[in-house]
Amino acid sequence: MRIFRGEAVPSHPADPQSFVGRAHTQRLASAEEGVPVVVYSVAIEDGARTNWLAHSGPQWLLVVEGRVRVQIWGEPAQEAAAGDAVMIAPYEKHWHGAAPGSRASHLAVNVNFTTEWFEPVTDAQYHA
Repeated sequence: MRIFRGEAVPSHPADPQSFVGRAHTQRLASAEEGVPVVVYSVAIEDGARTNWLAHSGPQWLLVVEGRVRVQIWGEPAQEAAAGDAVMIAPYEKHWHGAAPGSRASHLAVNVNFTTEWFEPVTDAQYHA
């Protein structure tokens, strides 16, 4: 067993090459035993979101606070609220961020993955 202490890990402003708007990320935990897993805590201000991206493994978003907007390429955006969980399948091009008018925080659980980043999500895509 290992315990990862959140207070021991600094929070950083999200990389402006990967996010639009104000967000903070904190890499809470990672483990290579068995299937590699990385857990991030992400706090997102109103209007902030990731760029389009895809992961080689599944990603779970566990919404802790507020409302999160998530969109898969070619599909309409959907929202998830505190207490909801979202699973994004491997290689699905997607983005996620705070829903308009909401701040949000979520845990991102990335399983056996690499990430490929794409173009920023436009305001029109975000508000659609």
